[in-house]
Amino acid sequence: MGEEEVRALRDLTVTICEGECVAVMGPSGSGKSTFMNLVGCLDRASAGHYRLHGEPVSEMDADDLAAARNRMIGFVFQNFNLLPRTSATENVELPLMYAGVPPKERRERALAALAQVGLASRADHWPTQLSGGQQQRVAIARAIVNRPRLILADEPTGALDTRTSLEIMALFQSLNAKGMAVVLVTHESDVATFASRLLLFRDGRLVGDQPQTPRDATAEIAAFDARVAA
Repeated sequence: MGEEEVRALRDLTVTICEGECVAVMGPSGSGKSTFMNLVGCLDRASAGHYRLHGEPVSEMDADDLAAARNRMIGFVFQNFNLLPRTSATENVELPLMYAGVPPKERRERALAALAQVGLASRADHWPTQLSGGQQQRVAIARAIVNRPRLILADEPTGALDTRTSLEIMALFQSLNAKGMAVVLVTHESDVATFASRLLLFRDGRLVGDQPQTPRDATAEIAAFDARVAA
C-alpha cells in the first residue's frame, strides 16, 4: 500500500486433504480472505509454494490458473452471483460453457446438478422467481457441475435465515460425505461447528488448526422444526 509493505499472510503451512470439511475463521484483517483467494487460484503468493491436487499452482500463468479454477474448484458466495435474466439451468451451465462442453451435454449435466441440490422442478425459473435458499442451491449446483475436487464457500449462509442456513449446511455435509472437500469461510462460529476442522487466522498468521466433531445439520433441521412447532 504505497510505500508501506503489508504482509497479508506469513509463515503459513497448511494441508487440506480430499474429503475434508474445513471452516476458516478470523477477525477482519486476519488474512482469511487472502488465504481463500490463494487456495482458489484467484491470487498468487509473493513467496512459497502451493500445490492443488499435486499441480504446482505457484508456477502457473494466468491461463493455467483460470483452467485450474474451472476444472478443480467450485465457488459459492454469500450473494449467490447468479445472472438475473438467465434461468437456473443456464446459470449452472456457465462453467461447462467455459470448459467447452457441447450444448446437449451441458444441459444434461446442469439438470443433473440441479436435481442433486433438490431443484429439478425449478430448472427453468429465473433467480428473481426463487427464494434466497433456492438461489444459493442454484449457486451450489453451478459449483459442483464440473465435478470439482474442492468447493470454496465464502459466507454462504450470510444472507439466509436460520432454517435455510441449516439446509445449506446439510447440503454441504452431503457433498462432503461423497468425498468432495469443502472449505468454508465464515464469521459465524455457529456455522463453523458444522465442519470437521477449524482454521483460525489472526494478524496474517494461522494461530489455530484443530479437528472437531461436526454438528449434524440434518438433525439440527429436525430440532429447529420441533421447536417451531412446540
